[in-house]
Amino acid sequence: MRYPVVIERGSEATAFGVVFPDLPGCFSAGDTLDEAISNAEEAAAAWIDATLDAGEAVPSPSTLDAIQNNPDYEGWTVGFVTIDPAVLDDRVERANISLPRRVLERLDALARSSHESRSGMIAAMTLQARLKPVVRSK
Repeated sequence: MRYPVVIERGSEATAFGVVFPDLPGCFSAGDTLDEAISNAEEAAAAWIDATLDAGEAVPSPSTLDAIQNNPDYEGWTVGFVTIDPAVLDDRVERANISLPRRVLERLDALARSSHESRSGMIAAMTLQARLKPVVRSK
């Protein structure tokens, strides 16, 4: 999925700034244009993840023409970043995992104490971990 971005040019004293007009509050920066775009992809994936965790809808991307014609971004460079559609996918998928028995016992005890299933406990722990999401550029 492609999301338009607007880029404020950097200089020797300032970083390149990147804003997502369709993702309120989502922005990034980098010392080089390449770094700014890479950081923007990570920022968008994190923004989308947090929005889905909050039970909110992720806005559809605008067209590049709509962004380019927006007077708020006059003088900015317009581009886009590609976000892996997998970060938008909340479909349940069956996974077969292998764990040492002692780890499985601990997992079951945690799940029981939290009134969760094994799957629910794994999902809850994973979402709480807040690791940096994987974003694949194309």
